[in-house]
Amino acid sequence: MEKTLYPLRGIVTVLNTPFTADDTVALPALARHAEAAIQAGVAGFLVPAMAAEVYKLSEAERRAMVETVVAASAGRVPVIGGAGAGDGAQRLRVARAILAAGCPNLLLQIPFTNAADYREAVLRVAELGPDLIMLQDWDFGGGGLPLELICQLFEEVESFRCLKIETTPAGPKYSAVLAATGGRLHVSGGWAVSNMLEAFERGVHAFMPTGLHELYTLIDDLYRRGDTAGAARWFEKTLPILAFANQHLDISIHFFKRLLHRQGIYPTPQVRAPILPFDSYHEHRAGVLIDYALALLAQAAAARAALLPAARAL
Repeated sequence: MEKTLYPLRGIVTVLNTPFTADDTVALPALARHAEAAIQAGVAGFLVPAMAAEVYKLSEAERRAMVETVVAASAGRVPVIGGAGAGDGAQRLRVARAILAAGCPNLLLQIPFTNAADYREAVLRVAELGPDLIMLQDWDFGGGGLPLELICQLFEEVESFRCLKIETTPAGPKYSAVLAATGGRLHVSGGWAVSNMLEAFERGVHAFMPTGLHELYTLIDDLYRRGDTAGAARWFEKTLPILAFANQHLDISIHFFKRLLHRQGIYPTPQVRAPILPFDSYHEHRAGVLIDYALALLAQAAAARAALLPAARAL
């Protein structure tokens, strides 16, 4: 049977990990964040992934986070559990734990050395029986996974239905993968959120940013309704935030933890070492931009709420 496109559209948010002052994972805060994101209109969750400082978490913490978000989501949106690991044995342990936690969907970030080893690593996880495998094509220094390998795995592995592309540049890779798979492989973007409008034009199915839920869901809604000018106007409002937060993944994590703390969702803006420092200049600029973000999110929530009656009438 030929694969059909995985039915996931919109904003799939990557949840930051909330920490208490004593550096433990604040699971109630994570549940609050999931609920707030659902109310803002997100289409799903990735947890834990790179923005969650995933490689600083223990395997027990990773499982607990997945269990928490699965429970908070209560089947309303899909949850994709982050099973990335550099070591194959650990990857399988984490994948088994995520599946046992009631999450049948796996995100895999597998270091690429050669096509044969990468294929074998995917096949070993696929043998565990997940409903869905999403591969994370992460390469800030180049083109990422070979297109031929992506196509081979898509045809060979039944559960491989989604690819999250985070390459440099991302745009041509989106188009190449969509063309090579006849649009049947679900393609999403993440870190390259600054090219969100270009990605939509290229036919990307979902975007996976961190935070700013009300704003991103509004942009997505407007674009998919055909109001590309409205989507562009709102997207342009994100640019001061993106220019600051996208300096480096660690700066993004610092910033969004502070935003979530100001929103009253996370108990602290705590991050886990090792991480790039956030100095006094960062703190000042982040404070200004968080004030801006809070006002913008309120405006976006009101604008999106005004769209919902029209959506129900369609």
